[in-house]
Amino acid sequence: MLLDHHSRQFVLHLLDQVPDMTLATMRPDGYPQATTVSYAHDGLTLYVGVGLGSQKACNIQSNHKVSLAITRPYADWRHIQGLSMAATARIIDDLEETQHASGCLLRRFPKIKEMMQGTGALPWAGVVFLHITPSVISVLDYEQGFGHTVLYDVA
Repeated sequence: MLLDHHSRQFVLHLLDQVPDMTLATMRPDGYPQATTVSYAHDGLTLYVGVGLGSQKACNIQSNHKVSLAITRPYADWRHIQGLSMAATARIIDDLEETQHASGCLLRRFPKIKEMMQGTGALPWAGVVFLHITPSVISVLDYEQGFGHTVLYDVA
């Protein structure tokens, strides 16, 4: 099913509310590696800053396929809402896109600016940015019933 306007708004609302996700990349030995990361987004495009030599960056250079999960905090199972995505990720190597990604992250997490002041790097040393594009989004909404999920293709 294609992602309709109403469902897209639900997805964007969750992306706005939840600052962290679990990002799974594929290690060279074939095992997935799941890591919690903070992210920002511009529409359905997600941006993440990772260490230049991190396992995530190395994994993505070898295999661009990733999965991720985002869940809003909840008090009981009747209120679980979240997203699971199959996506592709790439390391951003263009200055203009690097500035856009860092700008998105700085707007969402303004404290980063304080941490990175004085590094003299644009945007800061030792960090690369990931551009993540979803291809399939699974919307989980237990408020519609236990285990309620709808799978969407992203065109």
